[in-house]
Amino acid sequence: MVIAVLSMAGLFVALYLLANKLGLTGPLICGIGECATVQASRWSTLGPVPVSALGVGGYVSLLAVSLFGLQPAGLASRAVSALLVALSAVALGFSAWLTYLEAFVIHAWCQWCVISAILVTIIFVAALPEVRRLRGGSEA
Repeated sequence: MVIAVLSMAGLFVALYLLANKLGLTGPLICGIGECATVQASRWSTLGPVPVSALGVGGYVSLLAVSLFGLQPAGLASRAVSALLVALSAVALGFSAWLTYLEAFVIHAWCQWCVISAILVTIIFVAALPEVRRLRGGSEA
């Protein structure tokens, strides 16, 4: 449930950034940091794909898997555990790379990106108990 709630919060952050990147909103509301600088940087896209669109996809995936894991059919599923661990690990790695870019390449911080990085880190930590299930430990 924790992963589902945090994924929903991350989804809203990513959707806000994507809407801004696509020109569907006015200027980013950024209380601290330089969100516009980060959003305008060449690192805000991978090829033609906005990084925020990848965030939307990642958060939707985490949300879907975590919600399925709450259903009777998914409660005892090792596949759900494996997907939660894998998706959260990939998200954490990607988020760490983006944070590195903000700090050492762009030299600007976006509060929304930092919030997303914090959410992904907590999601990864929340998924770690699933490793025990994958190793044949407790099914609970």
